[in-house]
Amino acid sequence: MNALRNKVQLIGRLGQEPEIMSFPDGNKMAKFSMATDDSYKDKDGQKVERTYWHNIVVRGGLVNVVENYVVKGQEIAIEGKLTNRSWEDNDGVKRYMTEVLVNELLMLGK
Repeated sequence: MNALRNKVQLIGRLGQEPEIMSFPDGNKMAKFSMATDDSYKDKDGQKVERTYWHNIVVRGGLVNVVENYVVKGQEIAIEGKLTNRSWEDNDGVKRYMTEVLVNELLMLGK
């Protein structure tokens, strides 16, 4: 029996400039949104296009690549795993977020 894996592969464009965070221990983290597109034909045969937004987190040595070479609008391919986190906002409402934690990144295009 094959083991089940938490693995995500996406090709898309950055929706914003990466946000780089530095920590006291010297580690860094990069966060940005990434858009992917999909299309299908509806019941009337009309093409419908949809954009999906993904929250991306990069840690480790890849942060230097993101910090120095990756910009808003750039097309990239990533591979990683889904992670979930939750927190309480200022009004005491519990919020949830799903993120892709990247372990491989490839810059595409020019």
